[in-house]
Amino acid sequence: MAKELSLKDINNAKGEFVRVATSFHNFIRADPQAEFPAEAGRYHLYLSLACPWASRTYFLLKAKGLEKVISKSVVHWRMSGDRGWEFIPGKYRCDADTVLGKETMREIYQTSDPGYSGRVTVPVLFDKKTKKIVNNESSEIIRMLNTEFNEFCETSEQRKLDLYPEELRSTIEKWNDFCYPNVNNGVYKSGFATSQEAYDAAVAQLFDALDTLEDHLSKNRYLAGSTFTEADIRLFVTLVRFDMVYVGHFKCNKRRIVDYPNLWAYTRELYQMPGVDETVDRFHIEHHYQESHPSVNPHGIVAIGPQLDFTISHGRDAQS
Repeated sequence: MAKELSLKDINNAKGEFVRVATSFHNFIRADPQAEFPAEAGRYHLYLSLACPWASRTYFLLKAKGLEKVISKSVVHWRMSGDRGWEFIPGKYRCDADTVLGKETMREIYQTSDPGYSGRVTVPVLFDKKTKKIVNNESSEIIRMLNTEFNEFCETSEQRKLDLYPEELRSTIEKWNDFCYPNVNNGVYKSGFATSQEAYDAAVAQLFDALDTLEDHLSKNRYLAGSTFTEADIRLFVTLVRFDMVYVGHFKCNKRRIVDYPNLWAYTRELYQMPGVDETVDRFHIEHHYQESHPSVNPHGIVAIGPQLDFTISHGRDAQS
């Protein structure tokens, strides 16, 4: 039975934010004999437009041309009390649960595992045939979408696209291992710290990492040099949210991404890739964070936000 240690992420005795691990780690394979074989129309992706982890998977779904192969449902932007992620069709860019007709993501989890009482997160890759959650770990879902559904990709270019090429895997893993604790989770460690010491340590680590990335991207077009990879997607989903919400809501205000010439241009370049703008919804992002975290923003007032134009020419085409 798949269970987790806690219903929600926690803070330790030092006030440091501790993220609870995901529970479901099965893998879809391009093998008809696999427990979960890659098939068109069999799987469903539950995601949030606000959540950076879920947005990784939506980025891959579009990049690989799999939107007609794997259906999706977008949850409401706000996590409300004990109900968590909800389906509220009719709200802006929010869907119904078209697979099971449920009202909450918790019901999806409990359909898959009736005894489940752990943490409920998105994204979720769901098998419509067995009515089981295959996986709820974004880093694993993007690997499946990268390779296991190539037979069903919309174009030959999308079929050939490999965001985790074997010759670059050690470099990709190096950057994933650097960006996740320092940047992707670093903003959360800053924003959810419950002691001054925990915040001071987390935010210093975050901006040291951004300085390192700014220097690297001054010499390289992408994290792995001249090749766009999954490491870039994993970093992008945090960078694109940074000035919208992390600067103010999570107290990550030493500098903004727009203050880093290379990080800002890099963020714009990825945003301008075909279809990516559809995965970035400013309304969902700003309203989710500021309405869903009463410990950080008790009145749920949504700030007016900065003026950001991700469509300005990025000028990184000549970058090595």
